[in-house]
Amino acid sequence: MNAQRGSAETEEESVAGLARRLVAADTGGWTPDGVRALAAELGWAWEGTPEKPVLITGRAAGNARLRPVGRFEEPYTDGESYVELAVPVATASSDAAAQAAAFRAVREEVTAALGKPSIMGSHGDLGPFYDSGPIWGAPFLRWRGRPETLELRAGTSGPELVLQPTDPAENWFWRQGIGEEHAISGFFGSTRGPANSGLGFPGGWRARSWETVIRSLDDFLGALPAETTALGIRIGMPIYGSTDRGAPLLFDVACGDRLTIGCFAPDDVDPAALGWGTVAEHPNTASLYDDDDPVWRVDAGGPGEPKGRALAEMLVATARAVGVSEPTDLVVGGEAEYVDGYDVRYYGLGLPTG
Repeated sequence: MNAQRGSAETEEESVAGLARRLVAADTGGWTPDGVRALAAELGWAWEGTPEKPVLITGRAAGNARLRPVGRFEEPYTDGESYVELAVPVATASSDAAAQAAAFRAVREEVTAALGKPSIMGSHGDLGPFYDSGPIWGAPFLRWRGRPETLELRAGTSGPELVLQPTDPAENWFWRQGIGEEHAISGFFGSTRGPANSGLGFPGGWRARSWETVIRSLDDFLGALPAETTALGIRIGMPIYGSTDRGAPLLFDVACGDRLTIGCFAPDDVDPAALGWGTVAEHPNTASLYDDDDPVWRVDAGGPGEPKGRALAEMLVATARAVGVSEPTDLVVGGEAEYVDGYDVRYYGLGLPTG
């Protein structure tokens, strides 16, 4: 394939074609000379400043950006001068539904070209090297390799393909497992194939107050349908509550294109007073269950629609009304850890899994 020439008069290279070329690229160890040679091979002009290099791609979605190693990146590198080459590949309006649809379309095209990604998840509110992600959600997919990894990431205006040296990003992630509240956010799923050989996993953290649980559930639930839509996955998450009556199932969180939550409250608790409704009030939940169990449920909506804080407060109030006394007594069922062939860790929730 001929290199794209960065001209509006040249037919734009497909996203799949660009992904193939990035995967096959030689970065020369992410040195200045190596990356300049890569830019020339891609047919892109080098502009900008040393602190903010820009590669003129001629693509309608915008120019590519290089991320030099600075004080936030340096502790996790080993001789690299850059840690990312980010190429915008599509744009969409800022609403969550449009952004999720744009990401999903690119995901389908790149997956058809490269196969199923070996890693998927959400960066949450804390991306690599302490970046913050888009408000609507921060989904990502990775085709992990050595010495480079290609990531499809939610960018400011739309999805981006990000070529990166594998070790720095993974070193950063692994070293966030310090146990402090909110040390890691989002969720992280990986396959068990050879592409993930040697992949390390950081330790998690545990919520120590109900306010922390509310914040983590707010972040998780508010963005979830946008992120699952973008990633093309469905999450089923039972949540149990340990009380002096045992550890019954309290909630059933289900999210694909819409977020719905079922509540299994005991008879001595009034779910309606806590904000729960019935299937008559939330008819979209009817397809999830064959009968009236659970009686109590809520349809939180599709991308951009869930009110994360209100949902989080309702779940915590219900758990406490049932008799769950401590945040560590709220447990995510182990079934939630298996999603579409990925083993998933829900780092951002700060809740135990069992």
